Amino acid sequence: MTDSNPSVDLVDASVPLAAGSATHALRHQRHKVVAATQGSYEALFEPELSGSPLVERLLVADAIARSAGSDALHAHYRARLDALAPLSPAQQAAADGAAPEALGQDPRLQAVLRFARTLTDHPVEGDREALLKLPAAGLSTPEVVALAQLIAFVAYQVRVVAGLRALAELGGDGAAPAADEDPAPFVHPANLPPPGEPLRINGYTSETLGWKAWLPTLDLTQASPEQVRVLDSSHPKARSSDYYLLLVLQPRILQERATVFNAIMYAPGGLSRAERELASAVVSRVNGCVYCASVHAQRFEQLARRNDVIAQVFEEPETAGTTARERAIVRLAIALTRDPAGFGAAQLQAVRAAGLTNLEILDTLHAVAIFAWANRLMLNLGEPVYS
Repeated sequence: MTDSNPSVDLVDASVPLAAGSATHALRHQRHKVVAATQGSYEALFEPELSGSPLVERLLVADAIARSAGSDALHAHYRARLDALAPLSPAQQAAADGAAPEALGQDPRLQAVLRFARTLTDHPVEGDREALLKLPAAGLSTPEVVALAQLIAFVAYQVRVVAGLRALAELGGDGAAPAADEDPAPFVHPANLPPPGEPLRINGYTSETLGWKAWLPTLDLTQASPEQVRVLDSSHPKARSSDYYLLLVLQPRILQERATVFNAIMYAPGGLSRAERELASAVVSRVNGCVYCASVHAQRFEQLARRNDVIAQVFEEPETAGTTARERAIVRLAIALTRDPAGFGAAQLQAVRAAGLTNLEILDTLHAVAIFAWANRLMLNLGEPVYS
C-alpha cells in the first residue's frame, strides 16, 4: 500500500521507486515533471478546494484507479477514503465498487461517478449531453472543471506509474545502435498533399481547428489577478481561448497542469520534439480526439517537414510508422493508452531494440500519459470548430 500522506511523492511511492535506484534517478532528471505532477495531485485533492467535497473527489479517483487496474493507486485513494470515515451509505457503496446505477439515493454522486466511468473507459463518448448532466445534478461550472481535471489527471497518473514500473523492470541503460549507412533521402508519397497542406483522412485532419466550450467561460473583466497571471503563464493566446478561459475557473489546477504539459513536451534533450508530437498524435487518434490530433499532426509536420507517418496514423495507427523506430514509438503509445494495467517491460522491448535510450523512453511514456489528460479535457468540455 502506498503512503496516504499527501507530502510523499505519490508516483515514486506507487511504482515504487527507491531513492538512489536507476529509475528513480532517471525520473528525477525531469524534475519539473516530477514536481508539477505532485503539485497537480495536491491541488486536486486539497481539502479546501472550493465546491466539490474531498470525499467525492477521492471516490472518483479510487473508481478510476480500480477500473484501470492500478492496484497501488487504488490502495492509496482507498486509504485516504478510509481516513474520512464514516461515509454515507451511498459513499460507502461507491467505495466498495458499486456501479453508479446502484447509487440512486445520491443523484449527484451517481452523476459524478457515471461521468467518471465514461471518461475513463470511453473518453470519446463524453459528449455534450454527458457533460450537461453534471450541472443538472447540481454541480457548478467550477466544480465541473475540477471534476474533469481530476478524471483526466488520474488517467495520466495511472499511465505514468505503469510506464515507470515497466521501465524499472526493463533495466539497463539503453543505447542507440550504430548506423551502418546514411538513411535514404525522404521521398514524399505521391498520393499525399505536400507538408503544410491539410491532410483529411477518416475524419482526422492536420488543418488548424478552433475549439468551443460547452460551459460558460471566464469573463475577463471579472478575472482575479491570480486568474490573469495563470492565463498569461499558460499559453500566449490563453486570453482568447475558450479552453483556457474555462479551465482557469480553477486557476491553481490549471497552473500545475500547464507546467506538467510544457515540461513534458518542451524539455531539452531526450526524445526529439518531432517524436513527442508523433506519440501525442497517436494517442489522440486512438482516443478519438480530432482537435488534439490536428494540433500535434501539424506540429509534427512543421518539425519533421513530412506528413507520411501522420497519414498512416490517421489511416490505421496499428500499422503506422515509416521506420522501426517510429513503429516502436507508435506501438508503445497504443499499448499504454489502451491497457495501462497490461503494460510492462515486454511493451518496451521494441523501443529498446530500436535504439531509444532510457531518457528517450521516459519522454515517450510522459508524452503518451499527458495526452490521456489532454484528450479527455478537449473531448469532454467542448468540441472542435472548423473554420
